[in-house]
Amino acid sequence: MGDESTDTDGEPRGELAIRVIAMPADTNANGDIFGGWVLSRMDQAGGIAGVERARGRVVTVALEAMAFIRPVKVGDVLCVYTAIDKVGRTSMKIHVEAWARRFRTDVREKVTVGTFTMVAVDDEGRPTPIPPQKHGG
Repeated sequence: MGDESTDTDGEPRGELAIRVIAMPADTNANGDIFGGWVLSRMDQAGGIAGVERARGRVVTVALEAMAFIRPVKVGDVLCVYTAIDKVGRTSMKIHVEAWARRFRTDVREKVTVGTFTMVAVDDEGRPTPIPPQKHGG
C-alpha cells in the first residue's frame, strides 16, 4: 500500500484543471462510468496544463503508469488535478490525478492516476522548444 501513485488518502497533488459531473450516458455495461471517459477528461486536463506551460499548442505522445484505482459512479463529480513533473526541450511529463466527490456526500476519493507526456508543437505539428518558465505573478 503506501505507493504514492495509488494512495487514495490525503490531498490531490497539483492544480485543479477540470470539474465535471458523471452522467448516465457515460456508463459501461456494468453501470460504472466508462474508463475511456475518465481517461479523456484526464487527457484534456493534461492538455490544459501543457498549453499553459508551453504557451502554445501541445499534443499527447505517451501515457504511462496509468492506474484505475476505484470506479466512478453516475452523479459523482470528477475533479482532475495536474502537476508538471519534468520539462525537457520540447516535451514535458505531467502527473494527472482524477478524484471523485461521491454523489450527495462530502466523500472524496482518488480514482485514477497517470503520467502523460506532452510535446509542444508549432502550427505545422512539428516539435518546438518549450519557453523558459515565467517567474513572478
